[in-house]
Amino acid sequence: MEVVRSESGVRSEKIAAPVAPVIARTKRLQVWFIRVCSSILVWTCLVQLLTVGKLWHPSFINITAPSVKHPPPPLLPLRNYTSNGYLKVSCNGGLNQMRSAICDMVAVARLLNLTLVVPELDKTSFWADNSTFEDIFDVKHFIESLRDEIRIVRRIPKRFSSKYGYKVFEMPPVSWSSEEYYLQQILPLFSKQKVLHFNKTDARLANNRVSIDLQKVRCRVTFQALKFTPEIESLGYKLVHVLHERGPFVALHMRYEMDMLAFSGCTHGCTKEEAEELKRLRYAYPWWREKEIVSEERRSKGLCPLTPEETALILQALGFDKDTQIYIAAGEIYGSERRLAVLRAAYPRIVKKEMLLDSGELQQFQNHSSQMAALDFMVSLASDTFIPTYDGNMAKVVEGHRRYLGFKKTILLDRKRLVEFLDLHQNGTLTWNEFAFAVRSAHEKRMGQPTRRRVIADKPKEEDYFYANPQECFCEGPSCDDLLGPGNSSSVP
Repeated sequence: MEVVRSESGVRSEKIAAPVAPVIARTKRLQVWFIRVCSSILVWTCLVQLLTVGKLWHPSFINITAPSVKHPPPPLLPLRNYTSNGYLKVSCNGGLNQMRSAICDMVAVARLLNLTLVVPELDKTSFWADNSTFEDIFDVKHFIESLRDEIRIVRRIPKRFSSKYGYKVFEMPPVSWSSEEYYLQQILPLFSKQKVLHFNKTDARLANNRVSIDLQKVRCRVTFQALKFTPEIESLGYKLVHVLHERGPFVALHMRYEMDMLAFSGCTHGCTKEEAEELKRLRYAYPWWREKEIVSEERRSKGLCPLTPEETALILQALGFDKDTQIYIAAGEIYGSERRLAVLRAAYPRIVKKEMLLDSGELQQFQNHSSQMAALDFMVSLASDTFIPTYDGNMAKVVEGHRRYLGFKKTILLDRKRLVEFLDLHQNGTLTWNEFAFAVRSAHEKRMGQPTRRRVIADKPKEEDYFYANPQECFCEGPSCDDLLGPGNSSSVP
């Protein structure tokens, strides 16, 4: 600039001086603009994901442990109604039978405008578990989450206790009962009795032909109100985390346990001594009505749980390879490790909760079968695939919960057909390839896909269980037709 002193040069020097800051400001604006746009895009995606998650089902997110503790939601408004009396209930059976019964009893209390006493759990069954409701479920959450439906109290008022000479009227309601039964037969009893005690609660409300409002109450209880205690949830989350760290896993609900074999009379694969032991146990429990049972007849009808050896063949036929991680969601397998040897040889990555947790962590749950079952329940919900070897209460309740969580893969084994295939393969009639093809073909539509509950007129015990497929809980009206197909139900005359 010093060499050329022309006018144009001077002018250009004056013009060029402010160019650098202008360019710098422009670049800063561009960077700022890109950052703002990126932030908007990221937050939009996050909001969309959270919205979809909430719409699909909030409980799906709760399978893994929450990383942040949120303040409790505000209390729901109390429902204003005149209570017709107190309903006391004693649940019978294992954890999941009692769980379903609690949902039914809440629905009955809502229908009849009653005050429900926190349910009593079974302490006299085969498992001899003395756990109370408060030992398994978060009782405060249970009461508060349903306060807009019914009043729930921890105990009946003292004036209605035996200590003050009051005699509570006890009765078992009729199984698979309709709303009309409760309105016409049970409600009038409260004109004379202020407290009614249902001493049996298993399957006392019909699966179908129940109003949509009452079915929705069942949904609220099973998917929102019945929450495990913080101690159970914390350990359950830890189990799920440990399993997921090891990779995808199958939860195998192997109901090859002593009580089931004794109750069902299924002794296929047992020694003569074991069969005799199971028979003696069956006779020892008077409420197990069937005593003389022909095991092979029952097995041929698909009424027996698969043996561990049969289970190994079925898993292989379904295409699960040797590296599959399998969590056994069950108590003590009858015959222990001796009966698990074939399954473990086929699948070395078999684990149980006792293998994944320290003995100290499980100590408080020992000798409490319902609390141990709660841990298995949580793991089964979180598994990549759930396979029950028998369609008992846990199998059905987990199946229904996994449908609610977005139809997670649940392989519902057709045991009647499988027994036929197994026998044909083992006697040499079916080659391995033919056997595997038959097994896979039989289960193409038994993977927990959307379907309607099967209704059988005048045979409520044989129709599909509400809690195995609670379709009212995840769709209604036209959306059900889109999801499940047209029609109100899958009826069988």
